[in-house]
Amino acid sequence: MSELRIGVVSVSDRASAGVYRDAGVPALMEWLAKVIISPAIRFEQRLIPDEQPLIEATLRELVDTAGCHLVLTTGGTGPAPRDVTPEATLAVADKAMPGFGEQMRAVSLKYVPTAILSRQVAVIRGQALIINLPGQPKAIQETLDGIFAAVPYCVDLIGGPYIETDEARVRAFRPKSAQRAKPPDQ
Repeated sequence: MSELRIGVVSVSDRASAGVYRDAGVPALMEWLAKVIISPAIRFEQRLIPDEQPLIEATLRELVDTAGCHLVLTTGGTGPAPRDVTPEATLAVADKAMPGFGEQMRAVSLKYVPTAILSRQVAVIRGQALIINLPGQPKAIQETLDGIFAAVPYCVDLIGGPYIETDEARVRAFRPKSAQRAKPPDQ
């Protein structure tokens, strides 16, 4: 089994400048640690300001150089002038995956009416899935709970490693033809 490489990126002017402690990357790492049970995982963590060229360069580096199969960003997805994460993500994309954005907003609308202001996107770059998530830890968890079931199969389809999840937390959906047999002790 090949190593699963995951990039986690917090996009925040103030956190990257040290004005306050970043909560995005820790929230992502905590959620992923509870859900993914694949044995070999390497994380690449980044904390960067809301600068489109830097976001684009970071996403390219994580996919093209670090070899990440999945990149999750947090922050910079609202309507404010400095919120440019979706633009940067689309700029490095080979393919857009609009269903993820639609589902993320649908999930968030269950909690807050301002979810319609979110501009989160997901794209494929090479053999990596890049997903923009909200910036608040609670919203990160709610959103991942609502979309992650589709992530492992998407990573399969683009040539990444087989991601296994703790089914009590998130049951990864795969068609029967794409499922692997579990070892007898599971």
